[in-house]
This record gives sequence, C-alpha cells and structure tokens, in this order.
Amino acid sequence: MSTKPPNSRFITFEGIEGSGKTTQIQMLSNHFEERGIDHLLTREPGGTPIGDQIRKLVLNPGNAAMTPTCELLLYAAARAQHIEQVISPALLAGRLVLCDRFKDATMAYQGFGRGIRLDVVDALHGLETLSIQPDLTFLFDIEAGVALLRARTRDHTKSRDETRFEQEALEFHERVRSGYLEMARQEPGRFVVVDARGTVEEVHHRVVEAMDRFLSTRGAPE
Repeated sequence: MSTKPPNSRFITFEGIEGSGKTTQIQMLSNHFEERGIDHLLTREPGGTPIGDQIRKLVLNPGNAAMTPTCELLLYAAARAQHIEQVISPALLAGRLVLCDRFKDATMAYQGFGRGIRLDVVDALHGLETLSIQPDLTFLFDIEAGVALLRARTRDHTKSRDETRFEQEALEFHERVRSGYLEMARQEPGRFVVVDARGTVEEVHHRVVEAMDRFLSTRGAPE
C-alpha cells in the first residue's frame, strides 16, 4: 500500500529529453546538502535494483520493437516497486524526496507521445499502489528541437544503452512537450513551469526560488 503523510514533501522533476532536468535535480540536491536539509534523491525508471533492470529494458535502443502497451506496463511495474520500497517509506519517515521523473512522464510519453488513451494511463495509476501524487512538480520547458539537439550532442556520461527515446523523431518530442504543458495547465497548483533556457546557474536560481516558496509553506525537514 502506498501512503504519504499530510504535509509531505514529494518533489518531482519533469521535462523532455535534453531539458536539463537531471542536471537541475542534482544541483538542487547539492544545494540541500550545503544547507543541511535532509532529503532523498532518486529517479525513474529505477530507484531500486528491480527498477534498474527494467530501466535497461525500456531505454535500450536495441528494443525498438517494444510495443507502447508493453512500455507502459514496464514503467508501471518499476514505479510500483519504487513507491513501495523507496518513496513511501522515505515520506513516512518525514524525509523530503526528489525524484527525476514520475507518473507525469508516463502520461506525457506513453499517453501524449505514443498515443495510448489517457484514460487508460489514468486507470492504471488508479491502482492503490500507484496512486501516490507528487506535492510539487518542476516542469523544465524548452523548444523540442533545441532540447533534442542538446540531448544528442551532450557529453558521454550517459550510457549508450539508454538512448532509445532520444532516437525518436522531432514530432514525437513535440507531442510529449505539448502533453506536459497541457498537464501543467490543468494543475497549476502542483506544477511550476521553469524556463529551461539560459545557463545552468540561471535555471538553478529559478528552481531555488520556487523551492523556497514551497518550503515556506510546508517547512523543511531537519
């Protein structure tokens, strides 16, 4: 059963490939460490040994034949393990959780991007195990063409077996971006849309400002 306490601090980072979200979540984690703010940094797909094995399957470009439904269910399986083994226990212990991607990514990529009916994706996440919701979501927004160029030309610290989505056509990434923006429009109280253009320091400053506003209402863990 996935639960979280009242006044929890479950923060997710979302965005298309090359939006800079992974760099920014690490920078925010470093910022918290410098300030002595207790937190957990995790990611999806992954976050657990089982989830990391699923990550290799869904992101491997050699699995181009994977169907959208198979992709959807693999992500959901990894998320179920991640929530029960990592996220819920941390939140119940009073920790702030930073997660690189969560269920909004599934709606954006498999729903808006792949064309799976949105009500099907919603119904899947209606399962009790998967029903947990972020308290705050940062959406890093940038033009799809610019982001995709970034993703394809960035340094090689990222494993070459995790590039399947980067190989998708520009039109796919434009659909994903539009989906993200639509979700943000529907839930303005949860989403903070961050302009992902500019230097990493400029974007980080935008994140910290928004994070400070959030913590001023929720309080920071000690």
